[in-house]
Amino acid sequence: MNAIDQAGGHDVLAAAAEDHESVVTLTRELVAIPSRGGIDPYEPVLNQLSTWLEQRNLSATVLKDKTGATVGLTCEIRGAHPGPRWVLDACLDTAPFGDEAAWTHPPTSAAIADGWLNGRGSADSKSGAAIFCHIGARLTTMTDKLHGSLVLLFDVDEHTGAFGGAKRYFEGPGAPDDVAGVMIGYPGMDKLVVGGRGVHRVKLHVHGVASHSGGSKATASAIEKAANLVRVLSAAELSDSASSEFPMAGKLTVTAIEGGQGYSVTPGLCTLNVDVRTTRTFDDEDAARLLKHIVAQVDVAWPGTQPTLSQVDTRWPAFALAEDSRLRTAILDAAMTVGVEVEPKIAGPSNIGNYLAGLNIPATAGFGVGYVGLHGTDERIRLDTIPTIQAIYHAAVLTLLGR
Repeated sequence: MNAIDQAGGHDVLAAAAEDHESVVTLTRELVAIPSRGGIDPYEPVLNQLSTWLEQRNLSATVLKDKTGATVGLTCEIRGAHPGPRWVLDACLDTAPFGDEAAWTHPPTSAAIADGWLNGRGSADSKSGAAIFCHIGARLTTMTDKLHGSLVLLFDVDEHTGAFGGAKRYFEGPGAPDDVAGVMIGYPGMDKLVVGGRGVHRVKLHVHGVASHSGGSKATASAIEKAANLVRVLSAAELSDSASSEFPMAGKLTVTAIEGGQGYSVTPGLCTLNVDVRTTRTFDDEDAARLLKHIVAQVDVAWPGTQPTLSQVDTRWPAFALAEDSRLRTAILDAAMTVGVEVEPKIAGPSNIGNYLAGLNIPATAGFGVGYVGLHGTDERIRLDTIPTIQAIYHAAVLTLLGR
């Protein structure tokens, strides 16, 4: 029995068509509330969504971090029968607006024009949140047929890079230990992200010898030493770690340089940010060994200076769902059932799926509405893609919560 035939002929395509206007309305309400990560207060957008859920007899729980700051919202629909816990995840905070004067429609206008819904967060990922809410509301009418539970998770600390809502839910007090998988509602209809390169991010504190720049005796400048290190890092040859199972190779990039002040001081310290993308066969330990080797090589070439200090900032493993992963096949089969061809893909950029992989929780990331302008000017979504995405996720959820 396929997903659409489950629950007594429950037709997810018809349900999505019936919900379309409501999904658009909720998306517009959310887009109209500014919720830029690290800039705007998050309570207004969470209150809007919480009210919507409670009006449909869905109880919402606000998530707060150790400092008491609001970082997310959850809502759980429990089936009448025992089974695993699945999560639909979407962020409600957004990227900054950028140059507001360059927008065709203001970033919080939620204007509809020529079949597109405009505004910051329309793609990433307020439309995903609205779709997931409607799926949750649909499930409340059939809990007697569900095995396990579905959690709606909405993070408002995602665009800061902290993922505070997700971390609070998966690792905080009362964190569940039975999450079978997470579906992340990032936009884009052409692919289902089933894996991604990991990250090994390090700050390299490069030491020189501070002195007066106009003095008669020259000393080693930390900036010059750091420039030497940048050249060596940029020329580093990483092992070819691509394979048919994981087609992305590793990559090393110096992403920031900070050091020096004014004109009269030869700097004694310069800091580099180094981002290394890891794979299944070029992992975190390989990245650490490579950096250690390069740093030691440069330190030897600069006698009389202190060794470079390496400070690890972020370590997320690469991940890739197996072809027979229940989570992966549920979404791909659901897409096929509604007549959409979706390609599973390993992504170059990392995503919250990498964080979840570190917790041994399977995740998909990056299947959602059609869009343009993600994080850029005139971010917008194609309204006609909403029902298709809702139907696919709805069918996948029914499969996962079936027997």
